Amino acid sequence: MPELPEVETVRRGLAPAMEGARFVDVVAHRGDLRWPLPKDFAQRLKSKTVVGLGRRAKYLLADLSSGDVLLMHLGMSGSFRVSQDGRAVTPGRYYHERAQDLTHDHVVFVMSSGAIVRFNDPRRFGSMKLVPRSALDQEPLLRALGPEPLGNEFSAALLARACQGKNTSLKAALLDQRIVAGLGNIYVCEALNRALLSPRRKASTIASRNGAPNERAERLVPAIKTVLNDAIAAGGSSLRDHKRTDGTLGDFQHNFRVYDRDGRKCPTPGCKGTIRRIVQSGRSTFFCPVCQK
Repeated sequence: MPELPEVETVRRGLAPAMEGARFVDVVAHRGDLRWPLPKDFAQRLKSKTVVGLGRRAKYLLADLSSGDVLLMHLGMSGSFRVSQDGRAVTPGRYYHERAQDLTHDHVVFVMSSGAIVRFNDPRRFGSMKLVPRSALDQEPLLRALGPEPLGNEFSAALLARACQGKNTSLKAALLDQRIVAGLGNIYVCEALNRALLSPRRKASTIASRNGAPNERAERLVPAIKTVLNDAIAAGGSSLRDHKRTDGTLGDFQHNFRVYDRDGRKCPTPGCKGTIRRIVQSGRSTFFCPVCQK
């Protein structure tokens, strides 16, 4: 499933085509994705202007002139493709290219900017929902989300307080969207390696008894921010499904330190360890047992 850097990459690719533009036409080739599309979906979008295009965790939020917000999630295999004059506008290298099956173009937006935006989703785990802007804070998909890891409010102190007294593993805590929003398996593994912290240690060990951050928390938060910013700069990671909006694939998988690198030498300078793969809560975890303590 796309994580925060992939969704932010998509947002940045969609913004020139959608922000400030009207929906000239909306075509829904089916009535449902993961869930049924909103009633009168196309009619509620047509002629409306996208005032702004934002992101919350792994969700895209198109703020509309009608007072609604179009809430979009890529799911497991969803991607947006933006074309104008039949051409893609952003170059990119390919990693694992997906099948180009246009029968999975389930929703098409024709924008007044001249762009055509297609949502392609073979597995149909993605979703689109219209929510009144005034009710956004109470939206069930958003209201329990924790702080944005790239926001100014996300700090070692905030993370330590959230992990205080937790007996769950540090990796499980970071994957909990109520503690920090938008992180997924890939970037948690990568951030823990950069912070030299074991994914198996208790989450409570990054905080003192009174919830104050210790040096582990002080290392972890910058590591999270750095790996996310690096991944966004690279256009995200393409393993099976993530595409940029021009149809090309992200490049950050070429910079993985530990994810999917089991059996390789640890990249930490001076470390002689070997990357291992273990399973935590049914998910693969990659780490170095020598330098990550």
